[in-house]
Amino acid sequence: MKQAVLCVLLCVIAPSCWMSRSSTNEPLDLRLIQAVKPGMSATEVVRLLGAPSFVVELEPRKAYLYEHDNSKTAGLWLVLFLFANTDVRSDRTWIFFDENDKVTHIGKTLAADRAEYSLPWENLYDELPQSEAGSRK
Repeated sequence: MKQAVLCVLLCVIAPSCWMSRSSTNEPLDLRLIQAVKPGMSATEVVRLLGAPSFVVELEPRKAYLYEHDNSKTAGLWLVLFLFANTDVRSDRTWIFFDENDKVTHIGKTLAADRAEYSLPWENLYDELPQSEAGSRK
């Protein structure tokens, strides 16, 4: 019995670390996104990319959002202190349609594959090129 209590006590107070990863939706296929061209119908876009994550009505126009999120978490438990960080990066593609349901333009950000494990004191954005870092600095 004493060994079991000691084992549980050591597990509770001993330092530990962990890593986890999660994602939402399937990754976006760049080749399929590049196949979407101005003038395509909404029906053609759905046949090509599948159902969008969100449809936004911009009367009389609309926009479809396709997205994929990738999240990585790393943590460190030191007796009384927990240090953890989660980095969430996303692939997002917005496809805008006119009042006739024809594609007018497309905007995309593909960053989900750049999610990283890190602890809170690390700055993951130091390594980004200036055009990607933007106003974060």
